[in-house]
Amino acid sequence: MSTTAENIQQQISENPILIYMKGTPQLPQCGFSAQTVQALMACGERFAFVNVLDNPDIRAELPKIANWPTFPQLWVNGELVGGCDIVVEMYQNGELEPLVKDAAAKQQDDA
Repeated sequence: MSTTAENIQQQISENPILIYMKGTPQLPQCGFSAQTVQALMACGERFAFVNVLDNPDIRAELPKIANWPTFPQLWVNGELVGGCDIVVEMYQNGELEPLVKDAAAKQQDDA
C-alpha cells in the first residue's frame, strides 16, 4: 500500500499538467479554483486534476510536500507553478500558455 506522499509524487510525475483543486474543472467548488481552471482551459491543452475535497488525505499532505498552504495548486512538468493569483497573472501577461503548450508537446513527444 503506497503512502499519500507516494501517491502525490506519482500523480505529479505522471501528469505534465496537473491541478489540485476544490471541485472539478466542470464544477469548481471555490472561486480561486474556478479562476485558475479558466486560465488553464484558455491555454487549450488537456490537463489532469485532483479534487482535494474528495481526497482529504491529499488535501492534508500536499501543502507539506509543496510548501504551499492553499489550493488550487498548478503543477507543470513536476514543478509547482503556484496558486490562483500566480496562475491568473501568468495567463494575463502571456507566460502561462507557452509553459502549458511546452508541457503538452513534451508529453506527446514521450508518448
